[in-house]
Amino acid sequence: MEKVAVVLFNLGGPDSPAAVKPFLFNFFMDKNIIALPLPFRFLLAKLISNRRSKREAGESYGELGGASPLLANSQEQAKALEKELGAGFKVFVCMRYWHPMADQIVREVQDWGADRVVLLPLYPQFSTTTTWSSLGAWEKAAHEVGFETSTTNLCCYPLDEGFIKASAAQVMKAYKAALKDGHKAPRLLFSAHGLPEDIIKKGDPYQWQCEQSAAKIAEVMGVKDLDWQICYQSRVGPKKWIGPSLDEALEKAAQDKKAVVIYPHAFTQEHVETLVELDIEYKEMAEELGIEGYYRAGTVGAHPDFITGLAELVKKGQKTYLCPENFKRCCQRS
Repeated sequence: MEKVAVVLFNLGGPDSPAAVKPFLFNFFMDKNIIALPLPFRFLLAKLISNRRSKREAGESYGELGGASPLLANSQEQAKALEKELGAGFKVFVCMRYWHPMADQIVREVQDWGADRVVLLPLYPQFSTTTTWSSLGAWEKAAHEVGFETSTTNLCCYPLDEGFIKASAAQVMKAYKAALKDGHKAPRLLFSAHGLPEDIIKKGDPYQWQCEQSAAKIAEVMGVKDLDWQICYQSRVGPKKWIGPSLDEALEKAAQDKKAVVIYPHAFTQEHVETLVELDIEYKEMAEELGIEGYYRAGTVGAHPDFITGLAELVKKGQKTYLCPENFKRCCQRS
């Protein structure tokens, strides 16, 4: 029987308070995150990681007991996917900025004796800052140990039926809770992690794919005259970022006297940006703005429809280009 290794790419997160600073350093040292020559990137990464580990990031992970739940949640998804795939498949989790990282997982896949490898990002929408970066780290690690097994990269799945169905189901739970509490026609805010505008202008399809996902989820929900919009969270640094921001969307909802349902449709598992940013920080902002109803839909996690969709992607592959040709920074077109 053919042995197929499925490698799930994800961001990673610190596993202890002491890991927050080195995790941030690894993140900001990525040339896909900070596009500066190495000496300047090193110095800036040192500065930012030192500052943020003592302030914003340190406080955020402190809310979670000093560690990120991202690895455990990704491993839960891996376990569910391996069960769905059945005999001949083994699923590995590979993190980008904290352990287990590519150098470790390449060796584990090699030691397992994989005949074929499928690289599957846990990011539904492709970006050079996520999937592209993880793919580059994998290729470098594989080259260093001479691992040349046949490899397929599943670049993205923003309109995958399983992902969309699972997302619609998660949103409907929160939406119905808002209705039950007496909020008529709450506004659905699809909140994705933001990016600087210059990354998008270089041909990154992330924003376009996030918009496509949001529109499809809203359609599948089947709510007549659904009030919804897309917005972006997690801005850092002085650059201009894509918008509107979640802050702006909440301010507009307050002006319109609307309850809100937040769905983080670019995240597939719970972590600091959902459990702290959305559940604590933005909720407090909404209360300060006078928004009477604030609801947050859970990520797809190990939802059966999502896992089934991933399994079908692994088995069938990705055979067609999804993005318009003007998006040049895509692993399918590179």
